[in-house]
Amino acid sequence: MAPENLSMGMFSLSQTVVGILGNSSVLFHYFISLFSGKYLMPKDEILKHLTLANSLCIISRGIPQTMTLFGFQSFLDDIACKFIVYSNRVSREVSLHTMCSLSCFQAITISPSNSRWGKLKQRAIKYIVPSCSLSWPVYLFLNSKIAMMVGRNTNLNFTKKFNVGYCSSFDIGGIPLYLFLICFIDIFYLSVMAWASVSMVSILNRHKKQVLYLRSSHHCLRVSPEARATQVILILVCIYVTFYSMTFILIFYTVFFNRPKLWLLHIFAFLESCFPTFCPFLLITKKTFYKICFS
Repeated sequence: MAPENLSMGMFSLSQTVVGILGNSSVLFHYFISLFSGKYLMPKDEILKHLTLANSLCIISRGIPQTMTLFGFQSFLDDIACKFIVYSNRVSREVSLHTMCSLSCFQAITISPSNSRWGKLKQRAIKYIVPSCSLSWPVYLFLNSKIAMMVGRNTNLNFTKKFNVGYCSSFDIGGIPLYLFLICFIDIFYLSVMAWASVSMVSILNRHKKQVLYLRSSHHCLRVSPEARATQVILILVCIYVTFYSMTFILIFYTVFFNRPKLWLLHIFAFLESCFPTFCPFLLITKKTFYKICFS
């Protein structure tokens, strides 16, 4: 085993363990609320799907990547390889959908009641939350082609093939159309998230100016729970878009360039797991997670 692979393997193992523990702690709170019969607010439901998608993303990417870096070869059969890659892609798309839903829901929630978006609050509760549950079967269907594009390293004999460490991906035809569809969906979600983030920042600035105008400078300005929740969501969106954009570039490189470097694929795996790893700890440390979601 090469020394650099050992160091990267230890780093990948640490990231995977931390991510699994963080997301498991958040899911544990949701399970307690579920079994105790406690009603989950709409925002809780969205965060529940986000945490579940993050957990699946870390497991399906971090564990096989770590085993590959530690020198394990051909530890997955053809079916397991398809399942791992397929699960990772579905969880990645569901995570994108839930982040978009969360940012839109929060933007509508903090909008003034007399505004155009404020009038959509009831519809947001009615449609946005169920859309998170519906996203799972939708992306299971849309990503079904992934299962035909990957397989065990030793079982494939295609000219256009590259090794991703524990599996191989190969060209079966129709990939450009499939990539166009996926890219269109991803860019649409990212655009909506950007719009929602700009809207939230604008609303928070107007609210802050109103508070500063109404209150004396001798009084302590207290931030409302919804404002704290909005700040956390904005941080999540910024982190998500940053890492997602970098992985998006690497995906194009691995698809359109023949035989990409394996170390670039390791970087891609690291960047892809960063947001699922940091997300639960940001929710917990900001205390908004407990004050709003479990109040």
